[in-house]
Amino acid sequence: MGGRHPWTVAGVLRMGEQQEPDSLNLMFGNNESTDEVSSLLYSFLIRYDANGNFIPDLALTIPTRANGGISADGKTITIHMRRNARWSDGAPVTAKDWMFTYHAVLNPHNNVKSRYGWEDIASAEAPDDYTIVVHLKHPSSATFDILTMAGTAYPPLPSHLLANLPDINRAPINTTPVSSGPYVLKQWTHGSSLVFVPNPYYWRGAPKLKELVWKVVPDTNTLLSQLQTHEIDLYRDVDSNSVPRLSSIDGVVVRHRLIANWRHLGINTSRPLLSDVRVREAIAEGVDWKQINDTVYHGINQLATSDIFPQSWAAPSLPPYTHDPQHARELLAQAGWTPGPDGIVRRNGIPLHLTVSSSTSAKSNEQSEVVMQSMLRAIGIDVAIRNYPSSLMFAENGPLYTGKYDLEWSVETNGPDPDNAATWNSAFIPPHGANTSWLRDPIVDQTSAAASATYDQAERKRLYQREEERIRQVVPAVFFYWEQSYYGMNNDIKGFKPAAFLVDTWNAWEWQI
Repeated sequence: MGGRHPWTVAGVLRMGEQQEPDSLNLMFGNNESTDEVSSLLYSFLIRYDANGNFIPDLALTIPTRANGGISADGKTITIHMRRNARWSDGAPVTAKDWMFTYHAVLNPHNNVKSRYGWEDIASAEAPDDYTIVVHLKHPSSATFDILTMAGTAYPPLPSHLLANLPDINRAPINTTPVSSGPYVLKQWTHGSSLVFVPNPYYWRGAPKLKELVWKVVPDTNTLLSQLQTHEIDLYRDVDSNSVPRLSSIDGVVVRHRLIANWRHLGINTSRPLLSDVRVREAIAEGVDWKQINDTVYHGINQLATSDIFPQSWAAPSLPPYTHDPQHARELLAQAGWTPGPDGIVRRNGIPLHLTVSSSTSAKSNEQSEVVMQSMLRAIGIDVAIRNYPSSLMFAENGPLYTGKYDLEWSVETNGPDPDNAATWNSAFIPPHGANTSWLRDPIVDQTSAAASATYDQAERKRLYQREEERIRQVVPAVFFYWEQSYYGMNNDIKGFKPAAFLVDTWNAWEWQI
């Protein structure tokens, strides 16, 4: 039987997406698409629901002190796994798979994107095929987080296929994985689409879709056009310029929610021209961020003052940077930068020329950069725009992770736990992690590490307040907005529930059309 609309293909959901994954192994993939697709392909020990609450996945229950899953001293975590999970080749999913993954993460021959949280493990063992016991060096919220999904929470990998390899950098599963999740990859046409079909061995039972198509459409105008012509059924994270047009599309329902994606202007603190905090503060004060949100982004997003989700228990109280071009000029003068004949400030004869980089995938990126360029020019800073495809922008050898940029305009995604050491602590400067502002600050290092090393929520909140106050002082980034994400979807779709955190594919086995 067909769907209610003539353009609906019963059982086939076509998602329009700007990116394709840069790997199908979460250990190596750096972009948001890798997170989303990993949730289709893999079962994790623990998942998050749409509101950031824990859901048992391969774990039978969520470990707590009350149920004995977390020891009284907080240093031992015990997980009991379900016995009915199988890989798509029929092999059982067991504690051996998690143990293999643990050793693979710590294997120095594997080019893992981050070992954050994993390095706090003193030892781990599997006393039987369905029990994992993790011993921590100290209580660590970060280590508990790696038992969940996305980010550095890598899912159990198939040890029966990988155990004999010296490393997994080029293992076949990175592009053609065996699945433990709801779907199996049927076909990947690079640059065009990924096609997924149900995993017949999925422990929850077969998903309700016959096929899920991840259609790669980098251009936002084309995405909107294909939603209008019903070539796609779901357009997530609709570009702000397209939001006003969604409601006029026949057969499409519009949803939105505040999600834990924060846009920011990242500042490379290791660059000589940007090493002085007064220059970074001048950039923060020289731009009217509210104007950019109101004009380029149509005022739909919530302005940000930190990288901790405003609805989190840990959200700090901080004022935004004041738009004050005159004070910005004074800061530049205090740092030794004085105007030249062309209006560009100079120090020791060297003009303050910078670049700003973003992804080429959204027109709003360049529109924002052009406004920033004009406003910074007015205080004497010359900014050139140099944008990249997403596949290069966020690649291991791209500008962010090699430090070959000055300013960058991008979006980060948070998990429900506010731990952010991997973003700001100097221990996680690339290639050891994702501190792509290359920040080295002892106060940020101390507070971020201490906050992740305790389960005491009141103490963690105090530490995050201090950390965020310090981040505001040293300006490794200007926090711009929390995303009010809009979704245009065929109203024949059932079961799709946009998530505040991490991935919208968290319950893809329930989707129908």
